[in-house]
Formats: sequence, structure tokens, C-alpha cells
Amino acid sequence: MWQARRLTDKSEILAFLESDRWYAAYAIGDLEPSFFVQCQWYGAEADGNLRALAMLFAGLEPPVLFVMGEVPGLSVILGSVLRPSQVYVTCRREHLPAVCAFYNLGTPERMLRMILRPSDFRPVPGKVTRLSPAYTKELERLYSLGKGNAFSPYQVAQGVFYGVEKKGRLVATAGTHLVAPTYGIAAVGNVFTDPAHRKRGYGTICTSAVVEELLARRLDVVLNVSATNTTAIHIYQRLGFGTYCQFIEVVGVRRGSHRVEI
Repeated sequence: MWQARRLTDKSEILAFLESDRWYAAYAIGDLEPSFFVQCQWYGAEADGNLRALAMLFAGLEPPVLFVMGEVPGLSVILGSVLRPSQVYVTCRREHLPAVCAFYNLGTPERMLRMILRPSDFRPVPGKVTRLSPAYTKELERLYSLGKGNAFSPYQVAQGVFYGVEKKGRLVATAGTHLVAPTYGIAAVGNVFTDPAHRKRGYGTICTSAVVEELLARRLDVVLNVSATNTTAIHIYQRLGFGTYCQFIEVVGVRRGSHRVEI
């Protein structure tokens, strides 16, 4: 008999997430105090054992729903105690039946979780600038030239960002989505180059600088990339990243909700 309950004990949550550390990397990072207060954690038990977990992170819009574990347990959680009207889902393909039972989904994007083992790192040197919060407006200007970057100003203050400047303007950057020193993990992200300055290796040298600093801090390094973004995948492979697993990202609207049309 499955039973769902709210999870508040970080040690209990961490023990479950550590059963698949690389897949759960972002969720582990959300145990840091500044992120934890923005999260709701729920688990499902069977036979006295925690066998499924779902986490809702309210720091982005729509909120992010991360799921892990056995499908029957996830179905109990999503059907009874965790019922947001709209979510941005992160899940493995095998979790989709539980999510689809309660959410109408948009077009799923197939993603890769890539990881970097320190011994595999192949740095690419180049002239870069370590970016401080003073660069926030310039970063926002640069990211406005593209789309789909999950950038928030707090990430500069709490994370690691490097950039390439030309004539006083940023033309390329790479940074982090999260840095979690308590749990020894960091996620590279926010990699972007001005379309007018591409094919010059700027994204690679910025990413290399970020990774080098994270490894110097003795952090495990992961990243997410679309499985169809062959250019980015090639850059990450050049630096030594390898694919750990595939997963799905997709927007979901609760069945019976008319809040948002996908």
C-alpha cells in the first residue's frame, strides 16, 4: 500500500537522491539553504521504504517539477498531495505515465545529462574575464539576443561566470545554474555567444574557464544539453564531458485546469 507524505528532513531526502547522484544533481543542489526554502518535497513509501520522490521548485516560472523513483509511487504523490496547475517537468522517459495521468503535456524535449570526471578534463585556454554581479545588466543584454537561457541575476552572485569582451561589450559567456558547495556539486549552464561572434571558439574557452574553477573547488560538474544541439555537445565533449543519461523536459498543465494553453 503506497502512502505519500511531505519530506522535510534533508538527510532523508539526500539519501534517496544519492541513489542516482548524477541524475538527481540539480535536486541535490536545491538542498542548499537558499534553494531549499523555495522547494516542496514529497515522498511515497511502500512496505516502510521510501521508493519515489517529487520536488517542486518555485524559483522559476513555471515552477520546476522533478521526479525520481517508482511510477506507482509518483502517481500517488501527483494524484494526492502535489497538484500544481502548471509545471516544467524534468523526468526520465519511464516516469511519463505518472506525469501524463495528471498533466496535459506540450512537446517534450529530449535532453542529455552530461558529467565531467576530473581526469577527463581537457582545458581550452583563452582570454576571458571573471564576471561579477556588476556585469548583470550586460549579461541580460547578451542573453536577450537569443532565447531559452534560464538566467537569473542571483546566479552571478552565487555562481561562477566568465565572459569574452570585445570593445567593452560581452560577446560570449558561460556560467552556472547552481553551485552547491555543501553537497559538492555544480551545474554548468547559461552558455551563450552573440550570433555575430560565433565560430571563433569563445563559448568553449568560457566554458573551460568555468569548469576549471569548479574543479579547483573539488566540485562534481554536470550540465544539461538538448540532444539535438550537436554543436554544444561537441564543445562539451571536447572539454571531456560524457553522457550519463537521457531525460525529458516538458511543460505540463494540470488536467481540468484552464490557466494556460500550451
